[in-house]
Amino acid sequence: MMSDFYCDEVLSGRTTVQVVAETDQVLAYHHTRPFWPVHIVVIPKQHVPSLTDLGDADERLLHELLAVVRDVAGTVEQEHGKARVLTNLGEYQDSKHLHFHVNSGEPLQ
Repeated sequence: MMSDFYCDEVLSGRTTVQVVAETDQVLAYHHTRPFWPVHIVVIPKQHVPSLTDLGDADERLLHELLAVVRDVAGTVEQEHGKARVLTNLGEYQDSKHLHFHVNSGEPLQ
């Protein structure tokens, strides 16, 4: 298995994160190395490979994950007037753990 930053670092507690929202199955936190001025990552607490490969997860987890993404994006949109929601697949996905980026603003780099 390839390296999974979310399981190996965030969910294990090895990397401390600033929590934005949390449920029993989902964690949203400020990105540890933001690319945008507002950059929040939303992940399932269970390992899920990607949006197109749910692995052992069932669709109820995906529904809960998307509900948190929706709430976080709604807050960002309300506070900043705009928001993006992004996920990556295949070679675009650096860490093979389903995650969504909720962001706003122009790239920092």
